Parts: sequence; structure tokens; C-alpha cells
Amino acid sequence: MTTIIRLARLLPSIHLLSFTSRSGSASGVAWSGQGSGTVAPETHTDWVRFTEHGHFLPQGQSREVAFRNVYRWDLHPEHIALYHERRGPDAAVWLFDLVADSSTTLISKSPHLCGADTYQAQLTLEAHGFRLEWHIAGPRKDERLVYHYRQPDE
Repeated sequence: MTTIIRLARLLPSIHLLSFTSRSGSASGVAWSGQGSGTVAPETHTDWVRFTEHGHFLPQGQSREVAFRNVYRWDLHPEHIALYHERRGPDAAVWLFDLVADSSTTLISKSPHLCGADTYQAQLTLEAHGFRLEWHIAGPRKDERLVYHYRQPDE
């Protein structure tokens, strides 16, 4: 079974997420911190939508910040396209296509350019979910985000 098929079968069972964000030395933003939340997957024939809700605690702060994201995973035989639906499904922002790099890893085929910023990602299948690592680089950005998407504990 290919990495893409394995991920496509796993996506509908994901209901939990946690993440760590670290700003590098070239960063002009304070994105360091930790977050966690829930994922409500919505499955269709050729895509899965993740509606994410949770809280993020910025490093050095005592007050959490609520977050909400909506991502759509479009399923194709040779890649999985990831979109952010922050403006709704009809105005989804394409982030990148994930292609197989190994039997357990998908990587962004090419970087996503947003203004002067570049977004790249690597997705690694794990025992009960997957890890999605983002790297964002730009004139004021040097960020690394590591998301862990998991199935609920049995």
C-alpha cells in the first residue's frame, strides 16, 4: 500500500492534535509556544476536511489563545493537495502538494510562496496518526511548527 493510500485511509480517523511552534533567530514574530485541540474530520469521496479547534499558549505567557483552522486534504493518486479554507471552501488557499518521499514520509513537492514567505512541509506516518512539520522562512519569519495528529486513545 502506498504512503498516499495509507494517509488517505488514516485521515478520517484523526480527532486530536497537539503542536509546538518555535521561532528561530531570524524571526520577527513571537510564535513560540504549545497548543492542543480537537479535529472534526468530514469525509467525502475525494477529500477530507479537518475543522480544528483548540488553544495555544505562547511561550512566557499565562493566558491561552483560542484557535480555529479548516484544512482540506484533496486526495489524488500521485499526491495529496493541502488547502487552508480560512475564507471558506469556495476561496480555499492552496498550500502545497504532498508527494511520497519514502514508505512513511510525504514532502511538499514545491514550496508555497506567500508574499516574501516560503512554506514547506514534511508529513511522517506514525503508529496512531501522523506528524506534520512546517518550516516558514521569510524576511521576518523563521518558524518551525510540529503538529501531531492522532486517533483517539482506544
